[in-house]
Amino acid sequence: QVRLVESGGGLVQAGDSLRLSCVVSGRTDRITSAAWFRQGPGKERELVAAISWSSSSTFYADSVKGRFTIFRDYRENMVYLQMNNLKPEDAAVYYCAAKDSAELIPNRYNYWGQGTQVTVSS
Repeated sequence: QVRLVESGGGLVQAGDSLRLSCVVSGRTDRITSAAWFRQGPGKERELVAAISWSSSSTFYADSVKGRFTIFRDYRENMVYLQMNNLKPEDAAVYYCAAKDSAELIPNRYNYWGQGTQVTVSS
């Protein structure tokens, strides 16, 4: 199994920056990619950013391009989401996710963290 634990959420003002952290543990050898999702109240869960575990190639949703950055710490098995110039529409519960070699369907992740709340005031 793979365990993911997010942290770093909080209440910020529009224009502020925030860094979310995700501790990855367990059977990390089989991980193929990691990602950050978010879900606001009454909204569908959406993919924010993704990173390949092996190549470190990244993907970003159009709404966060140029503002958010996903990256890894290879020594500590950490995944981060650096969020700059936050907007009220960025407010949501953010989830760290991962997929391993058993998950063959593109864009579907089989391991999830508990979520961390990000609130942005205008």
